[in-house]
Amino acid sequence: MRIRLTRVALVVLNVLLVYNIYKLVSPSNSLAGKPVEPSEAPSPLHHTVTIIFRHFESFDNDLPKSIDSFVSQVQPPPNVLVVSDTPVYPPLRFPAEMDSQSVHQIALNVNLNSSFEERNPLAYVKTKFVLFVPDSVRLPSEQFLQALLDDAEKEADKNSLAVAFEGLVDGVFCLKQEFNTKEWTVLFKRQNEHGAFCDAVQGKHALLLRTETLRRMPEPFMRPFPEILYLQTSLRGEKVRLIRDKQFQDGRALFNNGHLQWKAESADNKRRLKAFKELGVKKVIRETGKVEWYGCSKKSQRCFGTVVDDTPEYLMSGRWTPPCCLEALRKTARHVFSALEEAGVRYWLEGGSLLGAMRYNDIIPWDYDVDIGIYEDDISRSVWLTRASTKATVDDKGFLWEKAQPSEGAFFRVHYSQSNRLHVDIFPFRSTADGKMTKDFWFPTHPQDCEFPEHFLHPISSINFAGRKVSAPNNVRDFLELKFGKGAIETPQYPNPHLLRLNERVD
Repeated sequence: MRIRLTRVALVVLNVLLVYNIYKLVSPSNSLAGKPVEPSEAPSPLHHTVTIIFRHFESFDNDLPKSIDSFVSQVQPPPNVLVVSDTPVYPPLRFPAEMDSQSVHQIALNVNLNSSFEERNPLAYVKTKFVLFVPDSVRLPSEQFLQALLDDAEKEADKNSLAVAFEGLVDGVFCLKQEFNTKEWTVLFKRQNEHGAFCDAVQGKHALLLRTETLRRMPEPFMRPFPEILYLQTSLRGEKVRLIRDKQFQDGRALFNNGHLQWKAESADNKRRLKAFKELGVKKVIRETGKVEWYGCSKKSQRCFGTVVDDTPEYLMSGRWTPPCCLEALRKTARHVFSALEEAGVRYWLEGGSLLGAMRYNDIIPWDYDVDIGIYEDDISRSVWLTRASTKATVDDKGFLWEKAQPSEGAFFRVHYSQSNRLHVDIFPFRSTADGKMTKDFWFPTHPQDCEFPEHFLHPISSINFAGRKVSAPNNVRDFLELKFGKGAIETPQYPNPHLLRLNERVD
């Protein structure tokens, strides 16, 4: 009987224990507290947003007062990051009363006394949002910042928010930008803001975005800022909404003389050149229609190195011929066509260049040279070909004419310049007794490099290519199918499809 009562007592005690535990963790219990809804008790701002200054110049800035407008009005102060390429010089001088614990100066350059984490701004960001503010800014109030964060929370697709400045609203506008990485080109267009989201924002503004968005970018702090950040976000389909009804206040006027303005513009131009080189941007078409080039020129080397297996390195990166190289090839080709025509040299478009003319009236978008055939007997008619037969020579327009190395074959090359070796190849052919066009050497890896009937050149025809009419074989389709095979015009392929196919993905 005693044993049975003991067992009952144990069961009762266990039930009471479970009940008391439930009481302790129950929401109704005073120890647990009532569940807090975000709308009733929002997180303190210093736990929600990190303030970042990235767009400023060390030689003229308003950073101390700009930072003070945040740390003095928001309590507890939010974390503030001052991110620079190198340590700010002259050093920033903050008011003595400013809480230095909340302000971190981070230089991105390699420093043997600093770890990678110490130089990584994202290592300092523990908040859901980051707010990038340009130099010379004043925060209207803590409530203003809270209202912006509330707006950001409501963005269903997690879009970023761009906030204009008081008195500068008219200078801030939306841009649509198309970054065609395959063609190394960025196109900007002015965008109607009504009912749409921007790819980028132009003009002085602050940018509020989720930290998770920033962490997905390959180089989120690259300058010019935020221009380069927008290239990265738009490429990933991220959008930004421009807010005009809430406005930051402007601070001290910066760069208020010609020298400082020139200094700031020059610094940004150098950064842009460096950034575009790293991101692979060679051509920019601004919303005004202005075209800017950031690739090779007549004074520089071309954008790619030696071509191996007929496959330029850019194809292996999933890209086509850089637009600056295509433009240089067009200029070189037009120059050669004119020089040959003036000298009375009989020529015609050959090989892949003739394919490009049939498909696009232009160079094939991934090609790296231009091919021309001439009659061998006409070499002596051209002073430049004659001179190039014995010694490389630069003509009066800066183009370099030379004969190919013996190991390459018996043909001529005309380079864009001595530095930039983008070129036109000129292949001398001669007619045979049986009515064919032949030459002394053939490229073993190019099946299209072969003899052909001379009747394709009698009469000579013409075709649009690289912006002008040029000589071409008659019956171009038959000529090309003789060299490349049936359907060559309609089925584009890379030069060496065994190595890389046109639609093959490159990782």
